[in-house]
Amino acid sequence: MSTSTRFFRCAWARLRALPSGLATCAGLSYATLSLMTLPLVTLPLAGCAGTKTLTDPILRLQTEGGSELGVTTDHGVVFLGRSATRGSVEIEAKFGDGLNLERSVVEPIGGGIYTARTEIKLPSVAVSFAESRAGDTLIVAGRTERGSWERRARVVEDERIFGLLLASFGGELERPDQVGAGVFREVADGRRELVGLVSGRVTLGRDTYLAVVGPDVTWRLLAYRRDLLRHTPRVYRDDVY
Repeated sequence: MSTSTRFFRCAWARLRALPSGLATCAGLSYATLSLMTLPLVTLPLAGCAGTKTLTDPILRLQTEGGSELGVTTDHGVVFLGRSATRGSVEIEAKFGDGLNLERSVVEPIGGGIYTARTEIKLPSVAVSFAESRAGDTLIVAGRTERGSWERRARVVEDERIFGLLLASFGGELERPDQVGAGVFREVADGRRELVGLVSGRVTLGRDTYLAVVGPDVTWRLLAYRRDLLRHTPRVYRDDVY
């Protein structure tokens, strides 16, 4: 006998034990209780529909030295290690039904980027190696304690600087804990790919730019995680694809 059947038989028995006036006033019958089994079983499922499909590859990282941002890619977590280059790190990931906290250890990759292994498969994006040209529009995204944010920024060039630059903007990036904000390119079907991580501002004379650690460095993540599939299988969530 199922749990729901036992529950409703018990409920009916209690109703029968009540004075007839109370039972009639309640307006319930065994048939009514039987019909109620379906919505009681299906409502919890309906309540979850659409709440666990939201994915956000942006991570908030807390170390002994402070906070910064990172991004989960198909090849693992990547961040700049500005708050710590070793030791423990608490990783805050955002799912559709809330936040997930997990502790890990900072691992240096080389070239000024770092990673950390997670037990749970986190929402991730592919890494882009397409060339960014002056005039292209990319998306800069981060997250604070108030929630996620994003801005569009134009790729710029300056012959005095080697590397990927974006037109500077204020707002959230004025905060030191937003270093490592993800820079993305929109591709087919509305998907996004990681271009790089915001590493800071560069000012030359009157010109100020956002400096981005781009594909010339992030390729190291792919080489470093070449052994990814040989590690202990992760815990997968149904809402992360």
